[in-house]
Amino acid sequence: MARRKKGREVHGWLVVDKPAGITSTSVVNKVRWALNAQKAGHAGTLDPEATGVLAVALGEATKTVPYITDALKSYRFSVRLGQSTNTDDAEGEVLSESDSRPTDAEIEAALPQFVGDIMQVPPKFSAVKIDGERAYKLARADEAFEIASRPLFVDELTLIERVDADHVILEMVCGKGGYVRAIARDLGEVLGCFGHVQWLRRNWSGPWDAEDGITVDTIDKLAKTEALDAYIRPVEEGLSDLEEVRCTPEGAVRLKNGNPGMVYPADGVEYGDEVWASFEGKPLAVGRYMGGELHPSRVFNL
Repeated sequence: MARRKKGREVHGWLVVDKPAGITSTSVVNKVRWALNAQKAGHAGTLDPEATGVLAVALGEATKTVPYITDALKSYRFSVRLGQSTNTDDAEGEVLSESDSRPTDAEIEAALPQFVGDIMQVPPKFSAVKIDGERAYKLARADEAFEIASRPLFVDELTLIERVDADHVILEMVCGKGGYVRAIARDLGEVLGCFGHVQWLRRNWSGPWDAEDGITVDTIDKLAKTEALDAYIRPVEEGLSDLEEVRCTPEGAVRLKNGNPGMVYPADGVEYGDEVWASFEGKPLAVGRYMGGELHPSRVFNL
């Protein structure tokens, strides 16, 4: 006999405005505890000192995490010019220093090198796996290793403000897998002055803005109450980049069992498109639209 899972069946998203000084995993654990939820996970890690949007998926919403992970995200961050650190942020040990300081024009001229489809080497203090071991564990042990470069799509990289000779504020919109710390490091190298991230905030991720997120303090205050449930967003918000189709009653029955099911025609949906299907106002499945049917890849039990 299967063991019964602890907690409530809670389905949806809790969008958190993460503060500095706490890990993403700690936020997820706090949300799970506060809502007494059976299952929770997040869509995109933030470094402990970073702030901003951390979207926590609950229950069946965890099936939509890949779509938020793949969505564009926006970061605003400060780069400290003139210093490199072993962590590529302000928490690390200073490795190199330079008295050289680029002009605003030189910074703006360098930014296009980091826009479009680029290759990026993640920081050594990161969760990238090297032969099965996390890179940050190897770095902490002072072991010598190399991290292979990986592709990243950067939609925008803009100079927002030159605070002073040593600090600039940039804003980046990018796809999944991007390391802002690596952008600061590599920009400093290109400019010949070194650089690292001083602070970092994720402004938005997919459909959600940081300003719309709940604070950790509010989660603590409303923990274990119905008032916290009011902040839970629908599962389908994680599917905002996909078109919606609606199931026929017969199609809904088939889709619930994991089989292809009939859906009504929808404007803008073509053969082979990945879409999500709803029935009676609830998300039912994600899959490929083929000749009036949805061939499911994920089915929701709501």
